[in-house]
Amino acid sequence: MTPSAVLGRYARSLVDIAFEKNIEDKVAEDLKTYCEIFSAVPDVIETFDSPALPHDVKEKLLAELAVRYPINAITSNFLRVLLQHNRIRYFHEIVDGFMKAASERKGIVSAQVMAAAPMSQQEIKSLEARLTGITGKAVNVELQTDAGLLGGMVVQIGSTIFDGSIRTRLAEMKRRLKEA
Repeated sequence: MTPSAVLGRYARSLVDIAFEKNIEDKVAEDLKTYCEIFSAVPDVIETFDSPALPHDVKEKLLAELAVRYPINAITSNFLRVLLQHNRIRYFHEIVDGFMKAASERKGIVSAQVMAAAPMSQQEIKSLEARLTGITGKAVNVELQTDAGLLGGMVVQIGSTIFDGSIRTRLAEMKRRLKEA
């Protein structure tokens, strides 16, 4: 298994080049397109990763794919580098790293929010505004629901967790009652 540090280098290198050329949004769009392709047809990645196929056949296949689904030259070169270094099987992980690094470079942080019930768009926008005030950075909320929280929510930004769930409060109350 390839360590995430190695995959992170690929992602950061692409971020550096994309920002240097001022095409980060185009590269992100290209990567999303190829994520959809590779997710819809998983055999493509398996074919690229197969040791049974010669490298020149894989290069031709990638070139044909780029003709059918045109992408920026930087993105195309990046895919070729992944193919040459046998890293294309980690494409999705590298793309995740790219998206996170690009967001950080733009001053945007992601907040994973676990709520007891679905939230309206207005509530999400209000939460984003409050978290932006706390962090001093633009915040993009990624919402999930877990009825087991009973109420409230748990917010994770990076390694910091804000737990305001009723489940946690009840567990803390139970712990204190046992101590008394």
